[in-house]
Amino acid sequence: MVLNYIWIAFFLIAFIIGLVRLVFFGDVEIFPALFNSTLDMAKTGFNISLGLTGAMTLWLGIMKIGENGGIVNVFYKLTGPLLRRLFPGLPADSKAFGPMIMNVSANMMGLDNAATPLGLKAMEEMQVHNKEKDTASDAQIMFLVLNTSGLTILPINVMVIRTQMGAADPSDIFIPTLLATFFATLAGIIIVSIYQRINLFNKVIVGYLGSLTLIVAGIIWYFSQLPKEQISTISSVASNLTLFSVIIIFILMALIKKVNVYESFIEGAKEGFSIAIKIIPFLVAMLVAIGVFRTSGALDYLIGGIKWLVNTSGANADFVDALPTAFMRPLSGSGARGMMIETINTFGVDSFAGRLSSVMQGTTETTLYVIAVYFGAVSIRKTRYAITAGLFADLVGIISAIFISYMFFH
Repeated sequence: MVLNYIWIAFFLIAFIIGLVRLVFFGDVEIFPALFNSTLDMAKTGFNISLGLTGAMTLWLGIMKIGENGGIVNVFYKLTGPLLRRLFPGLPADSKAFGPMIMNVSANMMGLDNAATPLGLKAMEEMQVHNKEKDTASDAQIMFLVLNTSGLTILPINVMVIRTQMGAADPSDIFIPTLLATFFATLAGIIIVSIYQRINLFNKVIVGYLGSLTLIVAGIIWYFSQLPKEQISTISSVASNLTLFSVIIIFILMALIKKVNVYESFIEGAKEGFSIAIKIIPFLVAMLVAIGVFRTSGALDYLIGGIKWLVNTSGANADFVDALPTAFMRPLSGSGARGMMIETINTFGVDSFAGRLSSVMQGTTETTLYVIAVYFGAVSIRKTRYAITAGLFADLVGIISAIFISYMFFH
C-alpha cells in the first residue's frame, strides 16, 4: 500500500511541477522531457533485468553446487543460532538460509552483482513458508531491511570512482563509510525487531552482534595502519579473492562428496532466467516513477528549500550540497551515483561535499529498487512496514554519514 502511494505521488508531483513550469515560466520543453523520461526509464528497467540474467544464472548455479556439496550447511552452522532468532518464522531447515548468508556476505564485500541473484533466491525460498502469498512475511521484511541498510565493509566502487576523478586519497572515505553503514544496519535490525517483538537482549543475539562490532573495529584498525595509497588496492583484491575462493571451495567440496558439479550448476542456473523475467514489470514501474520525479526538478526544489532553511537557522549548511546523493540513494543506485559524480565535479573530489557525497553513496542501499526487485520476484504486493523500516535505516545511515563526515573531513 505504501509503495502504491509513493508511486502515485511521484507522478502527481511531477505533473503539478510541470504545469507550473509551463504556465508560469513558459517552459515548453518540460512535458516532452517528462514523457521522454518515461520511455528512457522503461528501457533502463528492461535492460537492468536482462543484465541481471547472466549474474543470476551464474550465482544460482554456484549456489546449487554449494547446496549439493554441503558447504552452505557449514556456513549455516556458523551463523544459524543468530539467524534462527532474527528469523523465527522460518523453519530451522529452510533452504532460504544458504543464499541469505551468501547474499549478506557479498553485500558486505561491496559486490552487488553477486548479492542480487542470491537475495532473489533467498526471497523465493522464504516465499515457500509464506502463508499469505501476496503479503510480505516477517522473515522477508527482516531480510529486505538488512539488504537496504547495506552493511558494507569494502566500498570498492566508490573508491574506484574517486580514484578515476583524481582524489588525493581515494580511500579516505573508507572508515566513515564503514561506520555509517554499520549504524544503518543496527538501526534496521532494531526497528524491525521492535515491529516483530524480537528480543534483542537475547544472549545469542548480543554475542553475535558484539562479535561483529569487534570484527568491524578490527578491520578499521587494520586499514588505519596501512599506507593510504594501498587501502583501495588491498580492499579490492581481498574482496574479489574472497569471492573467487568461495567458488573454488564450493567446487572442491562438491568433488569430495562426489557430486556432479556441472549438472548441479546447470540445475541451479536454469532458475536465473525465470526470476529475471518476473521482475521486469515491477522494476520498470518503479524506475519510470523515479524518472519523472527527477526530471520535473522536484529534487532540485527540495534541496534548495532545505538549504534556505538551514542558512536561515544559522547552522552550517555545507552538508546540504551533498544531499542530492542522499535523496536519490533510496530511489536509484545509478541516479545516486550520477548525483555523487555531479557533486564531485561541481565542488571537487576532495571537497567536504565531494567526500560526504561519496560516504553517502557507500552507506545504504537503494531501498525502493530493492523492494521492487525482491518483492516483485515473488509477486508480493502488500509490503506492510518494509518501506517504513527500510527508509528509517536509510535515514539513520545518512544522518550518521553527515555527523561522521564532519568529524573526519570538516
